[in-house]
Parts: sequence; structure tokens; C-alpha cells
Amino acid sequence: MSRFNTRSTRPAVHSPVTTIGERTVTHEGATAHLRDAKSELFLLSVSNFVGQDAFYEKGGDRDDRYTQLVRKLAIEDPEWTAGLLSWLRGEGNMRTAALVGAAEFTAERLLQEAPGYSRQVIDSVLQRPDEPGEMLGYWTSKYGRKLPKPVKRGIADAVQRLYNGKSLLKYDTASKGYRFGDILNLVHAAPDPAKPWQGELFQYALDRRHNPDSALPPESNRTLTAHRFLMQVPVAERRAVVEGADGPRRLAEAGMTWEALAGWLQGPMDKAAWEALIPSMGVMALARNLRNFDEAGVSDEVAAQICTRFADPEQVAKSRMFPFRWWAAYKHAPSLRWAHAIERALSHSLVNVPRLSGRTLILVDRSPSMFPGYHFSTPNSSDIPLAEQAAVFGSALALRAEQPTLVEFGGSSKEIEVPKGGSVLRLIEQYGQDDGTDIPTAIKRHFDLLHHDRIVIVTDEQTRPGWLPSNMERFGGMRETAIDDLVPQTVPVYMWNMAGYKPGAMPSGTAGRHTFGGLTDHAFRMVPLLEAGRDANWPWEPKAA
Repeated sequence: MSRFNTRSTRPAVHSPVTTIGERTVTHEGATAHLRDAKSELFLLSVSNFVGQDAFYEKGGDRDDRYTQLVRKLAIEDPEWTAGLLSWLRGEGNMRTAALVGAAEFTAERLLQEAPGYSRQVIDSVLQRPDEPGEMLGYWTSKYGRKLPKPVKRGIADAVQRLYNGKSLLKYDTASKGYRFGDILNLVHAAPDPAKPWQGELFQYALDRRHNPDSALPPESNRTLTAHRFLMQVPVAERRAVVEGADGPRRLAEAGMTWEALAGWLQGPMDKAAWEALIPSMGVMALARNLRNFDEAGVSDEVAAQICTRFADPEQVAKSRMFPFRWWAAYKHAPSLRWAHAIERALSHSLVNVPRLSGRTLILVDRSPSMFPGYHFSTPNSSDIPLAEQAAVFGSALALRAEQPTLVEFGGSSKEIEVPKGGSVLRLIEQYGQDDGTDIPTAIKRHFDLLHHDRIVIVTDEQTRPGWLPSNMERFGGMRETAIDDLVPQTVPVYMWNMAGYKPGAMPSGTAGRHTFGGLTDHAFRMVPLLEAGRDANWPWEPKAA
């Protein structure tokens, strides 16, 4: 009789978030599992909005844990950590965590006199023109005004990439502690040889910082010149400029933002002002201002232009908006005229969510720790709590799965009907809130070995113990149970960690148990790989063969 060479034999596969065989307890008292340092840092970094409290962890403690992990791995494996930080600011779209991580990475390597990596890491995380100033603000507030060479050179490299006329108008404002001119003085950035206009731009940034009354923009820069002419228009005539046929063109050429336009007009943002500015606004700015558009009475024709942009997958990808931001746009917009376009945009932002074949049990955590009101349930200043972010992923997965069982759970649980061809937005509206977090009991109630090929759990992992009857008196007639007691190793369980806490609810990394994390859909790409019998690497590393 064949014991190993059977049709049911599957290759062992590995995923990167790995437990180390040591036990701890969750914040709700269940037996939990510790991960290696790389796994802990990854899950924390993809959910860490620096300085924000989480339900079970104060912001300061959370930031200290993040810093210690970065500094440890900056020495133990600088190549891996550099890859993480670069990816975190890029595809991971986590701005502050990447910036702080790069600074602490550099500080530790300077302390240990370890050469290399630091300049490149600093440069890689500065992706927006205001971020060189953010890096300087963080570094000098923590380590003083003396700037080490890797910090100077990394910032100077980023300045060459990022500084242009439009970025100067938008980000070089009096509210900043470090103006563009200050940064140029401190890091001694030279103009990019491939950008002959940058020398004049740098000089203008210095002049407007130190001699603002006499500073004149270079005539070679069309954006700065157009902005200067616009600012010279008398206040009484400015609204006529906006309402004119060439108003949208003039505002766009002058790099006018919606934040600056009201100040320039010295009056309210009415229908004409919004309609003149909308053609030059970015997708993220449009999504954030839908309520303002409705309140100002923006026409249906202009609204249709906005909806066309939301429906464009390239523009949605370029916006780099988290999927839950589209839910926020839908939630806060008074009018339903945006709904279909937002649904399409949300779908584009979830393009990596797989269409899972067979039968999938999807458990979405709706416990108090996933909601605001008890402390801060989300390491995120947004008013969209982790529970709703989890619902975005769970709903998208359910609507694309061949045979889904969608369950919301806390201390109790219930199934949510998944309509064929339904709307993610409408499905999210069906969720409620529950008391407590009990993953094992939700599995016991809803998992059926004959009817489910896999389980996906979207949660913060901080479960209560599950209990099973026992004849052992020392357990009082009950014993704690865990996911592995309830689900055979042949059935894969995918844990989607939303909060980055240290204790994990199950082992992970192999044997059908895998943990992912983050606020984007990118990690979902690992599921088809693992089910095809292929190992899954860290997202910034080459795909496994």
C-alpha cells in the first residue's frame, strides 16, 4: 500500500512570516505564538501609523518596539531591512513608518560604525517633495542638528529627484520648519546634471527663503512664472479669472491646489471655483472632496468627468490610495451619483485579490478592539476603523470566491449572505459589531471539513481561548483549544493580521498555516502561489521558482 505517493500528497510550502516555536499569550489570554524578528517587524511596519495608539498597545510602546526591531535588523541583516524599508514606502505605501525606519536604520549603523546601505536607504524612502524636510525634522529632533554624511547625501539624492517648480509651490510654505532653501543649505544638494533648469530653481528656493521680498522666479520655469502672474491679479478680479473660459487652464499652469485656491480668492470655494480646479486635481484629492463638490452644487457633467477618472485603473493605481480610502469616500459622500464609480475604483484597488476556486470560509473580526471608542482601535488617524478595513478585504474576497462562506465574528458569530455579482460597498454595509474576540469558537461553529477547502481570517489575532470538553479534572472539565485542534493541516488557514501585535494566534510559515499583513491587497498574491505548491517570498524579493 502506498503511504506517500498518493493523489492527495501536496508539496510542503513556506511563507515568509514565520513563528519560532516559542509560546506567549494573546492580549485576551489565549495561548499564542512568537514570530522571528523579521516577521514581527514586517507585520508591525505594514500597519504602523507612527505615534498612534492601538487598542492593546500605546503609541510610544509600539514605536519603541518598531525602532528596536529596525535597529537590530539593520546590523543583523541590512540587505533585508533595506529592502523592507524601500518596499514599505513604495508598494506598501506607508510613509511615516518608512521614514522613521530609515532614520533609525542609519543611526544604528553609524553607532556600530557599519559602512554602506544608509545613504541608499534614506534616498529610497523619500518619495514626495516634502519628505526631505520630514526626514530632517525627525533626525534633528532626535539626534541634533549635526547631520552625518549618509543622511546629507541620501537627502541630497532625493532632492535632485523631487524638486521642481510645482513641488516648490505646493510644499515650500511658511508653515514648514525646514523650507526648501534650508534643506539645500544643510545638505548641499547640487542640481541634477540631467536637469539644467534645476540650478535656477534651487537659487530661487534659496532667495525666497532668505530674501522673500525681492525673490523672482526664473523665467525658464513656466509653472513658477504663471503662478507669479496669477498672484499679481487684483483680488477683486480673481473670481472673474476662475469663471472665465480659460480659468481651468490658468489654474493648472500655475500649479494651484485646492488648499491654496480659497486663500487666493479670499472667499468661499463655490461651484465655479471647484469646477475650474477639478480638471487639474489628483484622484486622491477628488475622492476626499466629494462632499464639498455636492455641497457646492458641482454639475452632473463635471461629476461625470470625475467618475470617468475613478473608473480608470491606471489613474487609481497611480493614486496609491488604500482600498479602505475608497470605502471612506463612499461613506462620506452625500450623493449616490458617485457610488458606481467608487465601486469600480475600489475594485481596481483590489486587483490582487484572487478568485479562489472551491469552498472558502472567510472570517472577519468585528470585535471591540477593531473599532474606535474604547481607546484607539486602529493605529491610524483615519475615522475608518480596522473593522471596516477588514470588511473591505473580506467582502472583496467573498465576492470573488467560487463558493464563499462569509462570517462576521467577535464573541459570537453569524453568516452574511454573499450575492452573486454583488457590490463590495453594499456588502460592507451589512456588517455589525460584536463583543469579544473568539476565533476558535467561530471556526468550530462555521468550519466544515467536507465543505471548506481553506479558511481566511481577517483580524488583529488577539483572540480569547477557545474551549473544548475534557475529562481531565485539572482543566475543570474543559481544555483550551486552538486553530490546529480544529482544522487539519491539509486545510490551509490564512491569517490576515490587521494590527501588527506581537502575539500570533497560530503557528505560521509552513504546514498549511500562513500569516499576511498590511493595508493593501498585495499580499493576497501569495495565496495562489502557496496553493500551487510554490514557496512565497517577501514581497520585495524575487518570486520563488
